[in-house]
Amino acid sequence: MSAQQEDVRPVAPRGATTDPAGTLAPTLAPGVAERRQARVQDLLTSMTAEEKVAQLVGLWVGADASGGGVAPHQADMTGTVPAFADVVAHGLGQLTRPYGTAPVDPTVAARSLAASQREVVAASRFGIPAQVHEECLTGFAAWQATTYPTPLAWGASFDPDLVEEMAGRIGATMRAAGVHQGLAPVLDVTRDYRWGRTEETIGEDPYLVGVVGAAYVRGLERAGIVATLKHFAGYSASRAGRNLAPVSMGPAELADVILPPFETALRHGGARSVMHSYAEIDGVPSAADEWLLTDLLRGRWGFDGVVVADYFGIAFLQSLHGVAGSRGEAAHLALRAGVDVELPSVDAYGAPLLAALRDGTVPAELVDRALRRVLEQKAELGLLDEDWDPEPADDVLTLDDPVGRDVALRLARESVVLLDNAGGVLPLAPDARVAVVGPLADDPMAMLGCYTFPAHVGARHPDVPMGVDVASVVASLRGLRGDVPTARGCDVESDDRSGFDEAVAVARAADVVVVAVGDRAGLFGRGTSGEGCDATDLHLPGQQGDLVRAVLATGTPVVLLLLTGRPYAVGDLAAGAAAVVQAFFPGQLGGQAVAEVLTGEVAPSGRLPVSMPRDASGQPGTYLSQPLGRRSGVSDVDPTPLYPFGHGLTYTTFTWSDARAPDGEVWPVDGETRVAVDVANDGERAGTEVVQLYLHDPVASMVRPVVRLVGHARVDLAPGERATVELTVHADLASFTRRDGSRVVEPGDVELRLARSSADAEHAVRLRMDGPVRTVGDDRHLLSTARVLVSPAERR
Repeated sequence: MSAQQEDVRPVAPRGATTDPAGTLAPTLAPGVAERRQARVQDLLTSMTAEEKVAQLVGLWVGADASGGGVAPHQADMTGTVPAFADVVAHGLGQLTRPYGTAPVDPTVAARSLAASQREVVAASRFGIPAQVHEECLTGFAAWQATTYPTPLAWGASFDPDLVEEMAGRIGATMRAAGVHQGLAPVLDVTRDYRWGRTEETIGEDPYLVGVVGAAYVRGLERAGIVATLKHFAGYSASRAGRNLAPVSMGPAELADVILPPFETALRHGGARSVMHSYAEIDGVPSAADEWLLTDLLRGRWGFDGVVVADYFGIAFLQSLHGVAGSRGEAAHLALRAGVDVELPSVDAYGAPLLAALRDGTVPAELVDRALRRVLEQKAELGLLDEDWDPEPADDVLTLDDPVGRDVALRLARESVVLLDNAGGVLPLAPDARVAVVGPLADDPMAMLGCYTFPAHVGARHPDVPMGVDVASVVASLRGLRGDVPTARGCDVESDDRSGFDEAVAVARAADVVVVAVGDRAGLFGRGTSGEGCDATDLHLPGQQGDLVRAVLATGTPVVLLLLTGRPYAVGDLAAGAAAVVQAFFPGQLGGQAVAEVLTGEVAPSGRLPVSMPRDASGQPGTYLSQPLGRRSGVSDVDPTPLYPFGHGLTYTTFTWSDARAPDGEVWPVDGETRVAVDVANDGERAGTEVVQLYLHDPVASMVRPVVRLVGHARVDLAPGERATVELTVHADLASFTRRDGSRVVEPGDVELRLARSSADAEHAVRLRMDGPVRTVGDDRHLLSTARVLVSPAERR
């Protein structure tokens, strides 16, 4: 049984180490912290300008300008990177992706990294190792590493505890490989589903993104890996969902929707790094935004870690944003704003910054400020200790093991969402003749998002094996049921319909047909979902919609299986289907998880972290950006979703009863209140209910969403079991930002709605917020707590 709770575990102290399982190890030995600080201070006063600047840059060995890159404008930006020996002569701040640039055997890569570190240490006067970073959004992005579900699947699980466990496993493998920093999690709140990076987000609700994101950070940090929050801030709100497009947003939306997940992950996760975004909000690029990166992040929130650049983001101040006339000016803007480290390789923080230092354009204290932060973090990681050793602890490095695969499978299972079962065909009858058709029916890549190693890097190495075993839906179903006929019908993107007839014939011969359609993840046009793969509308790509219609026309009951990185508008397709199932790139074991849900081996328990739009030609928007929420007389566009945020079914029935406010109907503007409800499993099999708590504020001084999530709890119940679910909510969660920038709690009538989804409230508890208007500070409560109590007397 899993219940989301507030800050129930201690955050690892700065510089503490953890064991491979991700649990806190003993605190530092006496005197270690003091010696490390003394070392930092000595370096600050002893380094030359060249040595200081060298600590503020990364180096991406192996990246090329072939055009097959994994970062924006990589082909334009990597041709001028100096040779390794030239860069490390004065030291080196970071090594970029030694595992995540090409398929390399992990043991060989570990030895190569150790050799590189020895070169870095030997080349400079002070012998400081480089900090090593890697991508880790869906697992350690290295060849042969376990591939976990994508972040939208984390959100669909509504299970922060399991996400934290996953992150701990990811961090343990990275730490064993000699990596120090992970570029995850993504805390952008989805605002427009057409944005290609929707799959990398946890969802469209800031509370859900915050609580799940903070859990990921805790897991990674406990494993000794520096978690990097990205992309700070506003990146996901680009105009028309177009990557790197300007962001049109007012300060209240920024404060109430975009920023809270970052604040939550810092305070309840302990993240030690933040990455600026590529976004430009109202004409100010994040990389040059001193208010964002210094006044807010450090001044108000108290962040004391390291801010790193998104790849090439500092140079973009000149080449894309046009707010700097040279690389030196770009370096000055970024340093002044608070960007400490340039990634992925030396550019603006190299020769241009040195020249600006010499002519006085850039004050030396800006470099010293960034350098102190970098050195303090290296000290925390033990990189400045005299006994630091780059050699891997194990002779053989294994990145994909049974423990990691077990976590990946459990999370995949919890992330599968049963959207509809009107035809009653799920779970599949044991004696039913089942066929699976569609372009993703027998495609292992259908399980993997764009930041998985096979999609992100492996796609550029087609002759190299994937590195991990990934079973397709068909292969997984065959493992459970024997022979399962299949046909592709069409490709994901192609206009070729020549395979329709075969798919229709296979469907006609079956009792039930699963039609597997959706996305292929990729980067910069190499897929239909992923970074740089934005959509102009929300139709299924290619001819897939027509394939589904052709199969529906056979009369064979259809299970519409969506394997996607974003929600698509499938209203007409769902209307004819007997059942609809959604999985958001469920990872290495995703095929098995989907097959188990279809056959009933596992009961579905996922809930939508994004709304499913009804009409592809409508206006994309989330449940928080639809004040009207339904068709009205002021527009002929109906924004009502086909399936709302939080929606999901299972194979049993739950009854909710006796909703109550144990503390009474008065909710102090500076205090907590509790709401409770009893949940009973009235069905014949075990299942999981997800109790969601939404706040409805009918009258406020600023326009508010109709409802917004403020708490939830997963409730696992056997047949006949009954549970009491109690959620405690502080008044701070009812706060919002006014026009003057202040955050307040206003008195008045509110409702806390106990709901199965954002549009399906079972009970509404009416409360009166009592007291004067209260200004809320940056120490506000960010999370609610939940208790789930099962009475043994109710067991059958």
